[in-house]
Amino acid sequence: MKIAIGNDHAGTEYKKTIVSYLKSKNYEVINYGTDSEESVDYPDFVHPVADDVENQKVDFGIIICGSGNGANMTANKHQKVRSALCWTKEITALAREHNDANILSIPARFTSEPQALEMVKTFLSTKFEGGRHKRRVDKIACS
Repeated sequence: MKIAIGNDHAGTEYKKTIVSYLKSKNYEVINYGTDSEESVDYPDFVHPVADDVENQKVDFGIIICGSGNGANMTANKHQKVRSALCWTKEITALAREHNDANILSIPARFTSEPQALEMVKTFLSTKFEGGRHKRRVDKIACS
C-alpha cells in the first residue's frame, strides 16, 4: 500500500512517528511534509498529498497540522478527495466505514502522538461499508 503524508510545523514530530510505523509495516511512504518546526504554510504540504490521492497515485493520504482544520479544508478542495478531520479512533473508523474517507486529517495540538498513531492504524485497517453509504458518498462531489 502507498501512503502520501504531509504536515506543517505543528505536525513534524507526529509525522516522524507515523512514518516510522508505516515503514515498519512495509507501507510505501511519500513524504511531502516539512521536517522542521519553523513556521510554514500548510497548503504547500497538503496540496501534493491531495493531488496524489485525487490522481490515484497513492492509496491514502495523511495530513497533519495544529488544528487539522486548515489541512482538511485544503485537501477537500480537490474533487476526488474525502478528507476527514478526526480526533479519536472511533470517529476515524466511521469516516472510513460511512464516508469512504481517503485522507485522514490529524489535529496535532488536540491529540497525543499515541492517539494519532491509533487513528492511523484504524484508518488503514477499516473498510468502507458501501450499501446505503455509497449512495450518500456518491452525492458529495460537485459536478
